[in-house]
Amino acid sequence: MKKIPKFRVRREDARPLSWWKSRKDKIDMTPSYQRKGRLWSTADKGYLIDSILNGFDVPKLYVADYTWGESGLNESKLPYAIIDGKQRFEAIFDFFEGKLVLNSDFVYREDPALKLGGLGYRDLQKKYSEIAEEFDIYPLDVMSVFSESEDLINDLFVRLNRSKPLTGAELRNAMGGPVPSIVREITEQPFFQQSIRFSCTRGQDQNAAAKLLLFEFHGRPDETKKNNLDKFVQDSATFDEGQQARLKLSARSVVDTLGDMERIFLPRDQLLTSAGILPVYYWLVRDLGEEKQVLLRGFLVDFEASRMNNRQLLKLDPQDAQVDNELVEYDNYNRSTNDQISHMNRYVILKKRFDQYMAGLTKD
Repeated sequence: MKKIPKFRVRREDARPLSWWKSRKDKIDMTPSYQRKGRLWSTADKGYLIDSILNGFDVPKLYVADYTWGESGLNESKLPYAIIDGKQRFEAIFDFFEGKLVLNSDFVYREDPALKLGGLGYRDLQKKYSEIAEEFDIYPLDVMSVFSESEDLINDLFVRLNRSKPLTGAELRNAMGGPVPSIVREITEQPFFQQSIRFSCTRGQDQNAAAKLLLFEFHGRPDETKKNNLDKFVQDSATFDEGQQARLKLSARSVVDTLGDMERIFLPRDQLLTSAGILPVYYWLVRDLGEEKQVLLRGFLVDFEASRMNNRQLLKLDPQDAQVDNELVEYDNYNRSTNDQISHMNRYVILKKRFDQYMAGLTKD
């Protein structure tokens, strides 16, 4: 049996694109450390195909190679898992499968007179078989990574992407320690899957989930800037037994409260179009009993309508006696959504107004 190396990166003989196409189903495209796919625009993907057909160099890709034997890191039990190059693989496979065509401004440098813009791979096979064959045999430079250490693979991913415009959430997802996996589990809860309306293409859901976990771990709304969340993840790698137990309890509390929130909010709720307000709503729901929770959404709808009307009044005449200065204050805090003072004061205002709302219902 082959000895499994602790960590080794090796350049294999460049295999043609057709070889990788035939093994598409043997590649795990979504290992846990990966950022979400489909981030490239159609034009971006078309430009990669342009580069390949015109013989330009494509930056090398990195895959975890599990063909050497069993590995505890092999989540999907497939021979390969993408580490870096997911968007390039997706563009190549999309072109092979007819999901992508050449950009309209494509110029084939070997024969610029050919009008190939808008054609797909099958079109090339039928009309320009030699050009299609150039795509088939293009040698893709792939580095094989052999390792039994998830931390080292995660570290490689982070290092490879340091110069790329990754979000903080995407980089944290590849860090070591228990927090990244807990955050992923939190984003798989029905609330994140069904209720939120904000985009999650760049890890916005993971960013929001990390904030909720941080709140629970510290027992209060806290600063949630990038450096705070990064430190939370990094520190978790060296937590003692007591801190680990506290982290697990915090994760359970987040899941429980998100269960309440999933019952309160509608699918793709208009109230949840901004990730910045989610931690405040979370802390409010956490502090309300079941009887009050059922009335929360109605209050929030009224509150948002009042904010909109107040902004209109402020725009027309800042000195208007009807302008609600507390709502102006709330809007000001809402501009710095990661400051502790913003979290706390928005919560205080919402809680105060909700209590007033409840008192009004009782009086009626």
